[in-house]
Amino acid sequence: QVQLVESGGGLVQPGGSLSLSCVVSGINSSEYSAGWYRQTPGKERELVAYVTSAGTPVYVDSVKGRFTISRDYGKNMLYLQMSSLKPEDTAVYYCNAARLLSRVIGVNLPSWGQGTQVIVSA
Repeated sequence: QVQLVESGGGLVQPGGSLSLSCVVSGINSSEYSAGWYRQTPGKERELVAYVTSAGTPVYVDSVKGRFTISRDYGKNMLYLQMSSLKPEDTAVYYCNAARLLSRVIGVNLPSWGQGTQVIVSA
């Protein structure tokens, strides 16, 4: 079973930057695609960005040009560098991974980590 531990969240002012990290275990790093997600109270968890097993990144329009997803195959880790942050980026951020890219894109994943809180506020 895939296990995930997110870290790096915090409080940041609008326009600021933050870097999130995710330790992935239970699956070989070359076998999965992975994504970063976020959730706010009362809303469904949404995909923010994903990276394929080959390393190709894809972003939703709302974060394109501001967020960068990356992965370290050797350390089996996933990262999300966030810049030009906006108050609407405030959410709990989660990472996840799966062998099937469709599961990553469809947010169809059986288990989740604790997430890390990001608050963008002056």
